[in-house]
Amino acid sequence: MGRPYLGEFEELVLLTVAVLEGGAYGVTIAAELKKRTDRVISLSGVHIALYRLEEKGFVSSALGGATNERGGRRKRLFSITGLGKRTLDEMRDMRNDLWSAIPKLSFN
Repeated sequence: MGRPYLGEFEELVLLTVAVLEGGAYGVTIAAELKKRTDRVISLSGVHIALYRLEEKGFVSSALGGATNERGGRRKRLFSITGLGKRTLDEMRDMRNDLWSAIPKLSFN
């Protein structure tokens, strides 16, 4: 069996977790995605993608410390796993191979 399927939004969320290096939780991921993609980002959609990515082994999570600004609630922080990094590398390589295989005439 091959690697688990990764949808476009899941890939964007996984890339954003990698970009945020340890500071990734639902709100920061949604804000970063909105800034970089100029799309409307649903916080619940981000959470669903994060839990799917965690089930697939692409990210791991841990509870951070409680803060006053969150009323004493703790943040669930996400980080990319080795499998997640390898998967992103494979996806980038596959896309680069496909882009380089497009004949130059196709874009004229």
